[in-house]
Amino acid sequence: MRILSKRQLKELVLYSPQHVARLEKAGKFPRRVQLGPNRVGWVESEVLEWLERRLAARDTPPDTPA
Repeated sequence: MRILSKRQLKELVLYSPQHVARLEKAGKFPRRVQLGPNRVGWVESEVLEWLERRLAARDTPPDTPA
């Protein structure tokens, strides 16, 4: 298992820390792990899975109204 730092996360996701926090709060992004009093990280496999779902959604045509 690999833990991503804020810097590594930003390289992968390209979102600001504030936007990541909003997504986490809304339950739309993997939750951070508190590693110490002043250190957090994200489980790499969870972030990559989130990215894969975003890519899959991009390739899925939108629902057409019936």
